Amino acid sequence: MITNFFIPVLNKHDVPKLWFQQDGTTCHTALATIDLLKDTFGDRLNSRFGPVNWPPRSCDLTPLDYFL
Repeated sequence: MITNFFIPVLNKHDVPKLWFQQDGTTCHTALATIDLLKDTFGDRLNSRFGPVNWPPRSCDLTPLDYFL
């Protein structure tokens, strides 16, 4: 899905300015997935095993899961 849909859609936008935030789910942090995202986003990847380690359960950094 990443290579067939996500990356081609991103290429239509200004990718060097985008940051990608990813949750710490095991299937999302597989080595192949992280390597592909690192190649695409470089140092702008917030993930469990990415260059920027996103702190889990941080109320000031995680997006809201509900509608106000």
